[in-house]
Amino acid sequence: MPATVIVNARLVNEGRVTEGDLRIENGRIARIAAEIRPQGDDTVIDAAGRWLLPGMIDDQVHFREPGMPHKGDMATESAAAVAGGLTTFMDMPNTSPPTLDAAALEDKYQRAKGRAWGNYGFYLGASNDNLEAIRTLDPKTAPGIKVFMGASTGNMLVDNPDTLDAIFREAPTPIITHCEDTPTIDANLAAFQAKYGDALSAEHHPDIRSREACIKSTRLAMSLARRHGTRLHVLHISTADELALFTPGPLVQPDGKCKQITAETCIHFLRFDRADYAALGNLIKCNPAIKDAGDREALIKALVDDVVDVLATDHAPHTLEEKEKPYVQAPSGLPLVQYALVAALELVHEGRMDVARVVQKFAHAPAQLFDVKERGYLREGYFADLVLIDDEPFTVKREDVLSKVGWSPFEGRTFRSRIGATWVNGRMVWNGQHLVGTPNGQRLEFAR
Repeated sequence: MPATVIVNARLVNEGRVTEGDLRIENGRIARIAAEIRPQGDDTVIDAAGRWLLPGMIDDQVHFREPGMPHKGDMATESAAAVAGGLTTFMDMPNTSPPTLDAAALEDKYQRAKGRAWGNYGFYLGASNDNLEAIRTLDPKTAPGIKVFMGASTGNMLVDNPDTLDAIFREAPTPIITHCEDTPTIDANLAAFQAKYGDALSAEHHPDIRSREACIKSTRLAMSLARRHGTRLHVLHISTADELALFTPGPLVQPDGKCKQITAETCIHFLRFDRADYAALGNLIKCNPAIKDAGDREALIKALVDDVVDVLATDHAPHTLEEKEKPYVQAPSGLPLVQYALVAALELVHEGRMDVARVVQKFAHAPAQLFDVKERGYLREGYFADLVLIDDEPFTVKREDVLSKVGWSPFEGRTFRSRIGATWVNGRMVWNGQHLVGTPNGQRLEFAR
C-alpha cells in the first residue's frame, strides 16, 4: 500500500493543537513532524489547516448482530460509524442470542471479520447464571463485562444480590453497568398508566425512567465496586444528581492507573432535553431517558470538569415502524454513530468545550480505560485511525443516513462541521461523500 502524507494539518492530540504533517505507512503512523517531504509515489493530501483527529472510539454501541438483522448488522452500522469519524466500536452483549459465554463472544468476532468498516471489540454479558463464564473470561478477549442493573431484554437483568456481589468480586476485566432500578421504574409506569391510560406518551418517559431510578442503581453499583476494589465504568449518565457521586479529576492518576470508578455520558444527553419530546416523541425514547435542560447543562460542565470521563453514543437503531407504535410498545434507543462527532463539535463552535477536550473524551479516554493497544492517539507507531474535519456546514437529510433503519433524530439540524475523510488502519474508508474500498476493521487488542 503506497504511503500517504497529510500536510498542513492542525493535529489535535493529548490536549494540544499543533500545526504539522503526518505520514502513514503500512497501516500505521510512521512520522509526525512540522514538515514532511513526500517521496516518490506517496499519496499527498493537503489538509489546508483543517483539524486532524485520532479516530473516535465508541465504547457503547448496539449493532444488532446476531439476531436483529432488520435493525442493523456489523456491516451497515460500522459503515455509518466511519462516515461519522468513529473508527473503533465496542458492541453490547444484549443480542439474540445474548453474548454470555466465550463461544458466543468468539462468534461475534468471526461475524465482524471482513465485514466491519471499523475496528471492533465485544463485551461479555452478565446474567444471573453465567458466573463461571465471567470468572474464566480471558481479559484479552473483551473490553469488559456488561452488567444490566436495570431493565433489559431476555436473560440479562442481573437482580440477584448474591450474583451481583460475586460478579463484582470475580470479574477479571472492568465492569460496565447500565444503572436503573427496575422496581422504581415498574412502580412509576403503573402509576402513570393509571393516571393517563391511552394518553401516556414519550413526554412522560423521563418521569417513568426517573432520576431516582438512576441514582439508586448507580449507588448500588458503586458500593459493590468499592467493596471489592473493582474497576467500574457507569454508562450513559443522564442526570445532574448522579454527578455528585463521582470523583473529579483526570482519568489517569499520578500513579499511572485509571480512576477506579469512572463515568460515561452520551451525545444525545448533550443535544436534546425534555422540550424535544413534543416534536420527536418516541424517536428520542431511550433508556435511561433524556431528561431536563438543567441535566444537559450539568453534563456538559461535567465533561469539561473531568467529572465525566468518556463521551459515547449508545447507538441503538430501531425501525421507524417500531418507533411509531404507542409509547409503551415502542422500543427504546436511537441511531447516533453517523452524526455523533459533528454533534460534539457543535459544543466547540458554541464555545462550551475545546476540540482537545472532545478528543480526550471520545478517543483518548476509552483507549486508556479499556487498555486498547496502540489506538486512540496521534502517535508514531500507532495504527493510523484518523479523521479529517471540514468546517463546512451541512444539514442532516434522511437520504444520507447509512444506518440500516434509515433515519436520524438529527434530521433537519444543521451542523457547522462535517467529516472530510476517515482512515482505518491507514486506509481511507470515507472520502467525505461516500465509502471507499472495502471493510478493513481489525479485532481490538487489549494491553493487559
